[in-house]
Amino acid sequence: MKKILIVDDEPNILILMEQILEELEDEGVSILTAINGEQALEIIKKEEPDLVFLDVMIPHISGLEVCETVKNDSHLCHIHIILLTARGQSFDEESGMKAGADLYMTKPFRPREVLLKSQEILGIHQV
Repeated sequence: MKKILIVDDEPNILILMEQILEELEDEGVSILTAINGEQALEIIKKEEPDLVFLDVMIPHISGLEVCETVKNDSHLCHIHIILLTARGQSFDEESGMKAGADLYMTKPFRPREVLLKSQEILGIHQV
């Protein structure tokens, strides 16, 4: 079973992302959520999701630190990480890519883009 982890401390973003991605559940994709960096790392180590949508500004451990930790772990580095953040300056994007992110998306994001990117990464063909 393929898994997507959504990490954001903003409840409205979590709900929106779950709604966007819920149609992938019909394809056998499990949706997991976390509200801080500590929780995110626990879930990543336990569940090894295929894809993580990771906010940069989250409590306890920042999204950048979570990303670096995952990408520097030989057992987890294959996990695809998309940083999804309100920080849209080129400096912020550079920091995200240096941390190992596979993609950097800024908020507000386009729901269709999130869904299509998820399908592409998970190898799910659109119907």
